[in-house]
Amino acid sequence: MAFEYAVVLTGSIATGKSSVADIFTSFGWSVIDADKIAHVLLDEQYKLIATMFGKEYTENNKVKRKELGKLIFKNKKKKEALEALLHPLIYQKIEDLATKEDTFKNPYLVDIPLFFETKRYPIEKSLVVYTSKEKQLKRLMQRDGYNMQEALSRIESQIDIETKRKMATYIIINMSDLEALTHECNIVKEQILGDFK
Repeated sequence: MAFEYAVVLTGSIATGKSSVADIFTSFGWSVIDADKIAHVLLDEQYKLIATMFGKEYTENNKVKRKELGKLIFKNKKKKEALEALLHPLIYQKIEDLATKEDTFKNPYLVDIPLFFETKRYPIEKSLVVYTSKEKQLKRLMQRDGYNMQEALSRIESQIDIETKRKMATYIIINMSDLEALTHECNIVKEQILGDFK
């Protein structure tokens, strides 16, 4: 059965999920990354994307993700059309990879940014990477070059981080530096291993 040993890695935009995924990878854990899978599948569908949204959203047999992102962020119908195309393909790929992982009988992470929003995956345990909204805002503006309004609108398009924190099986607090984050990851890693014994 797929997802038997899975723990969802989630949080909100700019809370530090990628850093946590890297740390768990350094511990020798497998991490299935929904975003990376989505990027590969998006490029595989570049001809269909050009037909659906316009040739200006593709270049050199690839999708211009940032441009397409701006379009679908403002247009609900186009966002739904893209999701209807991609989500079944992403789910199938993640399920295939998870089925393989489950054969090893060790816990692994499935990085799904919008896990609580979509309620698509039948995974019982979730690990939320938490940081304050102020830190989220600051990181997002620094990382992606958004102004405050753009950053805020992206943060507010997701379920609030405080709500996700309450829904989590495990919480990693990312309010300090990499050393503190690694320490947090170590504690949670031991909790997860204990729960799967």
